[in-house]
Amino acid sequence: MKRLKKIAGIVMIGILAVSVLAGCQKSESKKEITIGVCAGPYGEMVKQAISPILEKKGYQVKVTEFSDYILPDKALANGEIDANLMQHTVYLEKFAKDNDLELAKVISVPTAGAGIFSNSISDLKDLKDGDKVGIPNDPSNLARALGILKKEKLITIKSGVEDTKAAVKDIASNPKNLKFETLDAAQISRNLDSLAIGVVPGNYAYAANLDFGDALALETLEEGYKNVIAVKEEDKDSELGKDLKEAVESKEFYTAITKKGSKFRNFQKPQWWIEKYEK
Repeated sequence: MKRLKKIAGIVMIGILAVSVLAGCQKSESKKEITIGVCAGPYGEMVKQAISPILEKKGYQVKVTEFSDYILPDKALANGEIDANLMQHTVYLEKFAKDNDLELAKVISVPTAGAGIFSNSISDLKDLKDGDKVGIPNDPSNLARALGILKKEKLITIKSGVEDTKAAVKDIASNPKNLKFETLDAAQISRNLDSLAIGVVPGNYAYAANLDFGDALALETLEEGYKNVIAVKEEDKDSELGKDLKEAVESKEFYTAITKKGSKFRNFQKPQWWIEKYEK
């Protein structure tokens, strides 16, 4: 009799153990993660094109928007968020090095480059002598704007000046005598009625609902300036890192980006995308 009771007790313990393990597996089937973004298109990209894929993998995704480009990386390093999508590789690597943070790129995503927009002309050949051109007043976006204008042969830059540091004073030639008006980057799109053209950074063009397909010219982004999903270095090869990479490389993500009506379809594609889908 005692032996039967002992066996029954062992069986009960076994049943309880299986129940506990099953409960743990069930609770772990929904993995909660937080992805940090800044104002602009990438929060919507996460919500519309990445989260649905991750949710099918068992994740519950929360998107947290930060007001600047410093906090998301610090929050990531501190474990307050699990990943972020708000910066390009060059910025990520420099910020991580300068602040002694162990952060890593998972994969690059389609990125909104700056564009030349106009409410009055449909081709840059229609620019007239002395026309007004709106360009950003902050040094980084200003240099990028001049780079686009240089690429379109509207200006040249003095020899020896780095493209990333060019300013209006560094313009060597300006055949059409264009008049440059430096404005807050967010204000250029709102002033297109008083400008012949305006060079609008990608985030601000997106926020103003400008169609990149209507741009008279688009910035050509080098690979290092295309935005990336970042995680802590230790998570790059973890299940999370692999799932994030798989999500972005998936056919479902491709469809979400390129489908008719998608705001992301004219974003510049990363090299892996070009090699996978466009060759």
